[in-house]
Amino acid sequence: MLEAVQIKDPVAGDTLVGRVMATIRQRIAGRTLAPGAKLPSIRGLAESMGVSKSTVVEAYERLAAEGAVQARRGSGFYVRRLPPLSLADVAPRLDRAVDPLWISRQSLDAGVDDLRPGCGWLPADWMPEASLRRGLRKLGTAEAATLAEYGTPLGLPALRQLLAHRLAERGVEAAPEQIVLAESGTQAIDLVCRFLLEPGDTVLVDDPCYFNFQALLRAHRARIVSVPYTPAGPDLALFAQALAEHRPRLYITNSALHNPTGATLSAATAHRLLKLAEQAGLTIVEDDIFADLEPEFAPRLAGLDGLERVIQIGSFSKTLSASMRCGYIAARPDWIEGLTDLKVALSFGGGRLAAELVLGLLKDGSYRRHVEGLRQRLVRAMAETAGRLAGLGIEPWLMPRGGLFLWCRLPGELDAGAIARHALAEGIVLAPGNAFSLSQTARHFMRFNVAQSADPRIYGVLREAMQAAASRQPA
Repeated sequence: MLEAVQIKDPVAGDTLVGRVMATIRQRIAGRTLAPGAKLPSIRGLAESMGVSKSTVVEAYERLAAEGAVQARRGSGFYVRRLPPLSLADVAPRLDRAVDPLWISRQSLDAGVDDLRPGCGWLPADWMPEASLRRGLRKLGTAEAATLAEYGTPLGLPALRQLLAHRLAERGVEAAPEQIVLAESGTQAIDLVCRFLLEPGDTVLVDDPCYFNFQALLRAHRARIVSVPYTPAGPDLALFAQALAEHRPRLYITNSALHNPTGATLSAATAHRLLKLAEQAGLTIVEDDIFADLEPEFAPRLAGLDGLERVIQIGSFSKTLSASMRCGYIAARPDWIEGLTDLKVALSFGGGRLAAELVLGLLKDGSYRRHVEGLRQRLVRAMAETAGRLAGLGIEPWLMPRGGLFLWCRLPGELDAGAIARHALAEGIVLAPGNAFSLSQTARHFMRFNVAQSADPRIYGVLREAMQAAASRQPA
C-alpha cells in the first residue's frame, strides 16, 4: 500500500513490542519491505532499535499471527506475498443474492423496466433535471480553463468556502482550508482509509451498517468488527468492550439518518461515544451524505468534537446527481495536507466541472428549493410505503425522522434472502438484511427505499415471494 503520509496509531507504540511491530508495519506499508522480502535479522533489528532480541522475536511472532509476515523454518521471517484481491473471496461466503456487492451490481445493471426498492438512491425523476440542464448550459459558456484545466489540489475554492458556511449552519466549524473535495462520498472514505489504515488494522462498524463500508474496508485488507446498533446509536457497553478487546483504528458510521436503519444518534450517546473514543485514541469517520434530507438537524459528532478526532465526509450524489460526482472531506488541518497529497496521487486535480456545477446550483438557490421539496416528498413516501408494507405484515424497526430508508422486520421469521431471490427473478431488486450485517443476524430484516417503492407491482411480487418462502419453512 503506497502512501505519502501515515498517521500513526498512538496506542501501537505503547510497549517495546508494539514499537517494533509499528516499525515493521510502516516499512511494509511504504514498500521498504516489499512482499516476499526478508525481515531484518532479529539481532540486527534489536541492536538498531535498542531492544532485546526476545522483544523482536515476540513482535515477529505477533506479526506472523496477524498474517502480515510468515516464518520459514531455518530461514527467518518474510513479508507475506498477498494474492490478487478478490472482494468476493475476502467477504464471508454468502449466497450471492445477499452479497452486498452483488446487490449493488444488480441495482446498477437493472433495466428501465426493473424495479429497485432495494437500491440506495433517488429515482432520476426526483432529481432537479431542469436545474442541472440550466447549469450545464451555463458551464458551456465558461472560460477555457474551466472546461479544460485540472482543478486545484484542495478543490474549487469558492465551493469549499460555501461548504464551510453550510457546515457551520449544522454546528460543524471548518475553515475552507479544512475541506478537500473528492469525486464522491465513496472516494472520500477511500482516501481516509488509505491515509489512516494499514493492512490488518481493525475498524469498527455498526451492525447493521451500509454494506459498502464492508466492501471498502475489505479492499483495504482491514479487520472488521461490528457493534450492534440501537435506535439511539451503537450499544455503548458493547462498543466499550470492542475498544478494549480489539483496539480499533477507526469507527465508521452515520450519525443521522443511519443507513440502513434510519435512526438518529442521541445527544447522550454521542457525548459518551466521543469520550470513549478519546480514551481509546479512536478516530471516527462520520458519513453525512444524507444530511440535506434531514427535516431538522441533529447534533453531529464532528460538531461536538470540533473535528479533533472526527472526520466528516459528504457528497451530492444522493440529492443532486449520481452521475455528477462531487464529495468532500472535512478534517483537522494537519490531516488535510496528507489527504490532499493522496488525492493528487490518485486522481490528480479532480473533477473541476462537477464542482463548478454544484457551486452554481448552490449559489442560485435552486438546490435549496430542490431539497426542501425532496424532504416533503420523502415524508409522504415514507408514510405510504409503511402503510403498504403493514398490509403484508412487514413492520418498521422504527419510524425515521426523514430520509430514504425503512428498516423492516419480516413476519413469521421469513428468510429475507429467499424472498430477494424470488423477487430478483421477477425483475425486482430487494435489499435483504444480512447484506448489511457483519454478524449475519439480520436474516429476517429488509431495507426499503421509500422513493423507489411506489410501484404496486413491488407489493404483489413481495406477497408471492413471502408466500413461497413460508411454504418452504419447516412445519
